[in-house]
Amino acid sequence: MFVYNVKISSSKIFKIVFVIIFIIIFCITGLAIFKTFNFSNSKINNNDVYEINSTNYTNILKAVHDDLDTYIGQKIQFSGYIYRVYDLQDDEFVLARDMIINTNNETLVVGFLCHSDNSSNLKDGTWVNITGEIKKGYYHGDIPLIDISNIEEIKKPSDANVYPPDDFYIPTSTLVYNNP
Repeated sequence: MFVYNVKISSSKIFKIVFVIIFIIIFCITGLAIFKTFNFSNSKINNNDVYEINSTNYTNILKAVHDDLDTYIGQKIQFSGYIYRVYDLQDDEFVLARDMIINTNNETLVVGFLCHSDNSSNLKDGTWVNITGEIKKGYYHGDIPLIDISNIEEIKKPSDANVYPPDDFYIPTSTLVYNNP
């Protein structure tokens, strides 16, 4: 029969706990850095058409407005309703969504300025799905302009409203917002 006598002092326990905590923090930090800067799996090619949905709509809208030059040439597809203001050209409209801004369900119209030669026959409020390319446009300053290559009328979707951009959204050099 063997009897083991183990003496552990409080300073040894402290050192062991400190090392374990340090290793855990180091692993979490390393994982966060890897996920933040590992773009190889999340980049999309500018030849691909990126689909914008109600979940990522305002994040992408904000990213493109904040860094327009990076997104020029990107092809996108998304839906919204035709919204016009008095000083737009005849072939321009805003492809809009209503963004809920508070708990009282008050909304604000947000969207991309779009250009289409066939837009004059579309009424305000008509829901459409478009495919187009981001270009630099001008409306009281430089803004993104979607040059539409395909437009089709649709029914109003069940998730028509959108929400403000996430506080944690970090735009990168391409449209990379991935939804779970």
